[in-house]
Amino acid sequence: MSRIRDRIEKRFAAAGRLLYRHNILTLLLLTVFVGGLLSQLPKLTLDTSTEGFLHEQDPALLAYNDFRDQFGNTEMVIVAVKGKDIFAPEFLQKLKKMHVELRDNVPYLDDINSLINARNTRGEGDQLIVEDLLEHWPETPEELAAVKERAVTNPLYKNLLISEQGDFTAIVLQMQAYSSQGEGGVDDVLAGFTEESDSTEQKERVYLTDAENGEVVQAVTRIVENYRGPDFEIYVAGGPVVTDFLKKAMMKNMRKFMILAILTIGIFLFLMFRRASAVFLPLFVVILSLLSTLGLMAACGTPIKLPTQILPSFLLAVGVGDSVHILAIFFHRLRHNSWDKAEAVEYAIGHSGLAVFMTSLTTAGGLLSFSTADVAPIADLGVYAAAGVMLALLYTLLLLPSLLALIPLKEKKKKETHKMKGTSRLDGILSSIGHFATGNPKAILAITALIFIVSIIGITRIKFSHDIVRWYKKDSSIRIASETIDEEMRGSIALEIVLDTGKVNGLYDRDLLQRIDSSVTYVEQVQEGEIFAGKAWSITTILKEIHQALNENRAEFYKIPDNPQLIPQEFLLFENSGSDDLEDVTDSQFSKVRFTIKVPFQDAIAYTDFIQTINEHFAQTFPELKITTTGMTSILFQTMARVIRSMAKSYTIALIVITVLMILLIGKLRTGILSMVPNLFPIMLTLGVMGWFQVPLDLFTMLVGSISIGLAVDDTIHFMHNFRRYFEQSGDAKQAVMETLHSTGRAMLITTCVLSVGFFIFMFANMNNLFNFGWLTGFTIIMALLADYFIAPALMVLVNQAKPAAVNA
Repeated sequence: MSRIRDRIEKRFAAAGRLLYRHNILTLLLLTVFVGGLLSQLPKLTLDTSTEGFLHEQDPALLAYNDFRDQFGNTEMVIVAVKGKDIFAPEFLQKLKKMHVELRDNVPYLDDINSLINARNTRGEGDQLIVEDLLEHWPETPEELAAVKERAVTNPLYKNLLISEQGDFTAIVLQMQAYSSQGEGGVDDVLAGFTEESDSTEQKERVYLTDAENGEVVQAVTRIVENYRGPDFEIYVAGGPVVTDFLKKAMMKNMRKFMILAILTIGIFLFLMFRRASAVFLPLFVVILSLLSTLGLMAACGTPIKLPTQILPSFLLAVGVGDSVHILAIFFHRLRHNSWDKAEAVEYAIGHSGLAVFMTSLTTAGGLLSFSTADVAPIADLGVYAAAGVMLALLYTLLLLPSLLALIPLKEKKKKETHKMKGTSRLDGILSSIGHFATGNPKAILAITALIFIVSIIGITRIKFSHDIVRWYKKDSSIRIASETIDEEMRGSIALEIVLDTGKVNGLYDRDLLQRIDSSVTYVEQVQEGEIFAGKAWSITTILKEIHQALNENRAEFYKIPDNPQLIPQEFLLFENSGSDDLEDVTDSQFSKVRFTIKVPFQDAIAYTDFIQTINEHFAQTFPELKITTTGMTSILFQTMARVIRSMAKSYTIALIVITVLMILLIGKLRTGILSMVPNLFPIMLTLGVMGWFQVPLDLFTMLVGSISIGLAVDDTIHFMHNFRRYFEQSGDAKQAVMETLHSTGRAMLITTCVLSVGFFIFMFANMNNLFNFGWLTGFTIIMALLADYFIAPALMVLVNQAKPAAVNA
């Protein structure tokens, strides 16, 4: 195995020499390649939508798309207003003015509902009248009192337009299902009541885009700001608003993190090399790698989503490691070999080329474990982060020799004294670490085992979470608005259930309608933990309004007609009244019905018991029907389930792939497997810390394990690679450890500092999930270095102490 490795290292050295000589040709070819990728950057888009978490062919997303094709957009923008008296003339006038301005100026608006235009179904003689609640503006106190009476006694308005306490009212905006791009942008007047569209045509339609969603929220925000006042408190929330806030926060954080990453990396590089060229070259390589990766995403039509926002900072921190190891050897060789650049490049590439190649492979392998994730953006992150790591490797191996050939380097001799003192101090520390690790291997491994046990106990205490609203700080405006609306209006997002009878006019069945109506009553009583049904409605809500109106508006007739023959007649009367509200709850053939449940925007994991209770009820109540559960709540819930599955899958794949690569690199099965101990240690420790300190495992913290194991193994590879080299020369494990720490330990420390700080900068985020991701990953990387300084040497001494004269560990 050592002969094979020697041959490979010689090939790397020869490649370095060739690239040094043909530097101009190399740079020209790379310019063409990179230029092609960078030309795609203008096509890069953002997607912070909830449905963006699912793959295009995910059954949950397909069901949601079918729902949108039939019933329209499910997401609501809720503008809740608090006042001392929401039925005071001045309040209603202001509400009307804001309602009209929203109606006339919010783009992509499909429907808007408030007290101003709330459906008021009544009868006059034998005539059914469906009108707006305030179609006739009250001019006298008596008329105003009558309006208030109709509003507070209408079951539909409660927790939809009026809070239970009566001090909040809401304007509910429903967006179009389709984008203005392509066929979907054309308003379809008959949407919902036409025959089902051809499947090919539906596929060509584009749903409302993230950018258009942003236009909606910006328009709403701009308009409502003009109406805020002491007696007119306004809160804006709902799925589209949360999504827009996420997008803005993501763009702000990405810019901030990229700048901080570049600054911190530059500072560390300067402190290490004290050369402008040694700062410029690695930064140039990693920035080029980052832009190329983003260009690749754009070329493939993959948008940046919530998890992939970490990609720029991640690649900047990770990609610089390859350059650091090569430049460290290059400058060391340059100083000690008569300032021969060509020979120093050849030596550096030959010495470190194989190691950086293997570290890149293991990092990419750890990241690729995400590519099979059931959560789409996690899978995207795995693919493109791995691609970025390999691009960074490619650019490092091709650009560094070529650029070093062209850049003039000044010989530094007089300024080395202070640096040598620092180096001597660091060498002393590394010597102390080496002596301790090799002198107390059993004690170190005993402590390691104890920490493993404590960590495993902590891991059993880990809780899963996907709580988008609470990613924000407590004083965030979106969190305050969302929590206020959830509390006062009893929910801000919807769980949708579609009941399919499978036959034309199946909804004329009185028994079925009775069961649907009973389900409305049942669902509104359901509460599981923090999740409750703030409001439920369906086709029976409209039918009962019609029946009451046709019976002198008497309260006792607010029910399903006793005579089944009246049901189709009453629906027909409602359609002829001019109202199109039936389109929102049933199809044109009265074979499918929509059942909507308004719930609070909570942690996705909290919906588990609630949705299970609802599904069990519908399965038992409607055994003969096809039942589909969908909507934003369902997608949030299913996303969390996929996160849990993806985590288990990705961690397992990463462990297997990296273990195999380690065995191949080291050339010994036992040593290769043992080398995974210092790699698993920091992961187990971090997961244990999460459990003990109640840090939730969410969409971002689940990334820590696979990312960290891919990074942690880098230092282990460099340690093992050099340990084998020195052990084969001396046959003394302790001496080999000391020489390894002195030759590689310094670069390991620098790369760990760069990587950990590169992740610690996420602690400056204004979102809790990114804060946790940053400190956990940085902590894991530091623990990985300590494991390579202490656990790896202890293992190598114990494994090789029986045969100190052997030359193949």
